[in-house]
Amino acid sequence: MSLQSLVWNAEEGRARTPLRIVAGVVVLVIVTAVLTIPPLIVLSILDVALLAGAGVGVGSALVSTGLSGIGTVVGVWLAGRYVDRRRFADFGLGLDREWWIDCGFGLALGALLMSGIFLLELGAGWIEVRALFAGEALLWVVVGSVVLFLIVGVYEELLLRGYLLTNLAEGSRGSLGVAGAIALATVVSSVVFGALHASNPNATLVSALAISFAGVMLALGYLLTGELAIPIGLHITWNLFQGTVYGFPVSGMDFGASVVDIEQGGPAVATGGSFGPEAGLLGFGAMVAGCLLTVAWVRWRYGTVGIDEDVAIPDLR
Repeated sequence: MSLQSLVWNAEEGRARTPLRIVAGVVVLVIVTAVLTIPPLIVLSILDVALLAGAGVGVGSALVSTGLSGIGTVVGVWLAGRYVDRRRFADFGLGLDREWWIDCGFGLALGALLMSGIFLLELGAGWIEVRALFAGEALLWVVVGSVVLFLIVGVYEELLLRGYLLTNLAEGSRGSLGVAGAIALATVVSSVVFGALHASNPNATLVSALAISFAGVMLALGYLLTGELAIPIGLHITWNLFQGTVYGFPVSGMDFGASVVDIEQGGPAVATGGSFGPEAGLLGFGAMVAGCLLTVAWVRWRYGTVGIDEDVAIPDLR
């Protein structure tokens, strides 16, 4: 094998996967830095407190996350077009009628799973409801959180599942076959997902592993349909109902106010403690249920269940 063939896939007319991923990361970093750093410097100089008093970190998180989200979407579009030779829609953003129906299911699923966790903890006496709809800043928290989690759900799924998982699967199918390549890509992208949350407040090895399994749950909808509709919907409402509605920490982060104001108790091994339900046994059970319900939905909607091999087979421009 020549040196050129190690870095260039002549058959596909593009760089090989490791180089494409590195190039994609470079593009993402540059675009995000260009879009993010100047506004944050201006905000710092002006000492602007967006959504002041609306809960710890909601305003600053909304600004930084919004800018990062825009940078990610633009970066993935550029990397897809000029590095991967892929259409932007091919990263799981078909956005047709079927896509929106599946997204609606994902939204309902996230709300259902987190509501199940809340009811189980309430029934077990592990949480005490102190108030409902309390706090002058609650409206701002709800509005800000909806926007925040919408952005997070879109850009994390686009980056981790749409871009990374897809590239990893395409790059390893020659040596592992389509099924093996998709399995490896799912595991690696999910571990990366967990690692990205390892620096969150109250994070532990257990929480990182739990978030990695959440990555598998989120990836499943993409693998079965070839679209990010279910993962995006599920990601949005899982976070929204976890933090803004029921008052649990969201991957270790507390935004200071919620629709249901709770006092958390119970064994941390079950509840996830200060990191939130994702790090507990109830969260793990909800993820398993999420996988099973996703499979059931796809079988009901499409009449069959199977991995969409197009995830690993590029349709190049």
